[in-house]
Amino acid sequence: MKLIIQIPCLNEAKTLTIALDALPKHIDGIDEIEYLIINDGSQDDTVEVAKEWGVNYVVNFPCNKGLARGFMAGIDACIRNGADIIVNTDADNQYCGEDIEKLVRPILDGKAEIVIGERPIDDIDDFSPLKKKLQHLGSYVVRLASATDIPDAPSGFRAFSKDAAMHLNVVNQYTYTLETIVQAGRNRMAITSVPVRTNPELRKSRLFHSMGSYIKKSMLTIIRAFLMYRPLTFFSVCGLIPFTIGLAYVIRFLIFFARGNGAGHTQSLVFATMLIIIGFMTFILGLQADIIAANRKILEDVQYRVRRMEAAEAEKEIRRETGEKAGKRTEDA
Repeated sequence: MKLIIQIPCLNEAKTLTIALDALPKHIDGIDEIEYLIINDGSQDDTVEVAKEWGVNYVVNFPCNKGLARGFMAGIDACIRNGADIIVNTDADNQYCGEDIEKLVRPILDGKAEIVIGERPIDDIDDFSPLKKKLQHLGSYVVRLASATDIPDAPSGFRAFSKDAAMHLNVVNQYTYTLETIVQAGRNRMAITSVPVRTNPELRKSRLFHSMGSYIKKSMLTIIRAFLMYRPLTFFSVCGLIPFTIGLAYVIRFLIFFARGNGAGHTQSLVFATMLIIIGFMTFILGLQADIIAANRKILEDVQYRVRRMEAAEAEKEIRRETGEKAGKRTEDA
């Protein structure tokens, strides 16, 4: 059983060693632990620091691609290098490295495919009261959209089984945290959470520059994910609003018409007709989007099969190289 711990990095030379030193070197049930960083266009000595520490793999972007792109590049690299379990953590040492064992345990026990680290948000001194409320609100919205019970959706401290990792497909460029939970929930993956600890803040978050930006980007990500996985529900609800209002105006007109006052309310009938047409067309859009979502599911299945084949080929190559090294050691002896 092989675990690869991946860390997305952007100019993390000052904190990376602290985060790496805190990572576990042994976990019961894990035969091998390796480490990977994703260098997302760093302008400092992040890569040099990582190599000097002894990380096994470096995924290098010459320019900044964003957290979501970096996360997926790391996932693909972990799969190609034979990971059975993948853990994602931060380079600023926000999360307690010792809790990685708690993250991977439900996967090792076969109880989950994805495990999210639940931070004690209300007890984190570095979070303002407003940020704490927004964290809870965002998690609540994600629970509704994903049909899961994850209490800390924005947490980036999480573990994936190999099979779950091969199903992941993040399309937004902001963050992977919210979309992957919605995707996992709608694809009926076994997802759970475990309580984890946090460390004092070493630097300010680089993911967003203001609360307004955080709220806007998070809501857009959730809405987009919901549109991708539940388009018919979304458009049906949106279409039901004008359709219901239009129907109410029609009933109102019929009441006036029955009383002999219909001539003075013709404009209401025209307005009602427009609303009903808008509602009906919105529902038609939902049907079309649902067909597109079905095709997207087929493409995700194709992507999953391609990743499985790539992983199988990578495992064969790893076994071949391991066999060659063992043979060489025997000859040298």
